[in-house]
Amino acid sequence: MRLVPVLAICGSLFLAVACGQDGVPERRTPGAPVGVTAAAGSATSVHVMWNRASGKPEVTRYEVYRGTTKVKDVPSGEHMVDVTGLDPSTTYTFTVRARSEGGVLGPPSRRVRATTPEAVAADSRAPSRPGRLQGTVAGSRAVQLSWGRSADDRGVVSYDILQGGSKIHSVGGGQTAAVVTGLRPGTRYSFTVRARDAADNVSPASEAVRLTTPPGADDGRGTAPTRFRATTRRADGAYYVDLSWVPPRADGAITEYEIHLDGQVATSLVWGGTAPQNRAEYGFYVGREAGETYRVRIRAKLPDGTWGGFSAERTVTTGR
Repeated sequence: MRLVPVLAICGSLFLAVACGQDGVPERRTPGAPVGVTAAAGSATSVHVMWNRASGKPEVTRYEVYRGTTKVKDVPSGEHMVDVTGLDPSTTYTFTVRARSEGGVLGPPSRRVRATTPEAVAADSRAPSRPGRLQGTVAGSRAVQLSWGRSADDRGVVSYDILQGGSKIHSVGGGQTAAVVTGLRPGTRYSFTVRARDAADNVSPASEAVRLTTPPGADDGRGTAPTRFRATTRRADGAYYVDLSWVPPRADGAITEYEIHLDGQVATSLVWGGTAPQNRAEYGFYVGREAGETYRVRIRAKLPDGTWGGFSAERTVTTGR
């Protein structure tokens, strides 16, 4: 079955501003992000991480600065970013600032420094596969991982930690352990580790370690798209199924969905730009025959690399 998108994806952001006395808008300032770290990822990149800003007002995005220059805008649910296009053998200073719903920019975080390694000419040899990966759960929302050191003729610069094939964390090349947080209670995860050198050569992934977080609050419920609707329409002699839904609330942007038709994966939908936050829409071609009945449901790939719950299933019939 050939599936093609026919609808533009749209989303909107509703801004709210608290009011003080006499109905005058109160422009509250968000706090500075804490726990900021920076580590070279290669000769031309640095991985910056931070903890979410707490308290009020609500944060809509984070701004990452190299010196006094803003280099990245990051959605409020994300707390790490790779800053690329840097020079080798150079020390950089980074800060992170939060911006509120009302557009108020908070104070900068503490400054952190990272030095990119020397560039290596004509290096095409990847690091060796990291040694045995081990892990233990650390409460219902975190795991501790450790692995054997990787070897490289020019030195390992960083390790990427992946969950289900998606990079979710990065640590410096001198580390062989990490704590991964922001996980969901009562969820099974599969982690691997890859080594990276200064030339951005990447090793084969380690053996996977599988861990299940214990049940706790928010143990996987609420990860399904809601208010899911499916309708059919006819255009140019063909039938299409049009979908709309509210994305699940998650600790980060949701950019990928799986669409299931009659119990089977029909297609994947990936947003290349900013993913909708309030309501998403998508349409696809199903054929030219009237009277064909389909069962449709969707699920989202969550920021931790796992698939969330399925939406409610809808049944549609072409020509009706």
